[in-house]
Amino acid sequence: MVWSITSGLELAGTRFLWALRKPRGVADADVLPAGFQERTDGRGLVTMGWVPQIAILAHDTVGAFLTPCGRNSLTEGLLYGHPLIMLPIFGDQGPNARLMAGRKVGLQVARNEDDGSFDRHGIESAVRAVMVEEDTRRVFVANALKMQEIVADKELQERYVDEFVQPLRSYITDGNSSTAAETWY
Repeated sequence: MVWSITSGLELAGTRFLWALRKPRGVADADVLPAGFQERTDGRGLVTMGWVPQIAILAHDTVGAFLTPCGRNSLTEGLLYGHPLIMLPIFGDQGPNARLMAGRKVGLQVARNEDDGSFDRHGIESAVRAVMVEEDTRRVFVANALKMQEIVADKELQERYVDEFVQPLRSYITDGNSSTAAETWY
């Protein structure tokens, strides 16, 4: 997986900051392909430590966010109106990515239909479509900014929570509290 991403980023030719979680059991020298950092020097930075993701996403120079589309990262990326390059791996990430692709806030990295794998060309294509190709980028940016309005609207988010909690409270106060409590455990 790491090798496909590195090759795709290198082929795309765009600037990047990559917070890479080092795979277990792999020596530091073996994480990235030989010469990758030298070939991308001046336009790319790979860090294998913790990074302040929200502070980075808040910076004006960020052009897009390559994300697996977990709920938290997805929300953080949209909070700052960034178009997405989506690379879901497991859990809720696939449905989240399909939903965001349907809303045209970014592009999901193409996968092999037989085994779900992706390659450097899929990474390159998605990065270039979201970051470089003006026609597609314009659409993704506009739609990401529309989603930003929704995600950043605190009153709207509080209303959603209230609308979710109210029926639960009604259920408990209607004399069904033991059944409700059993349902939650």
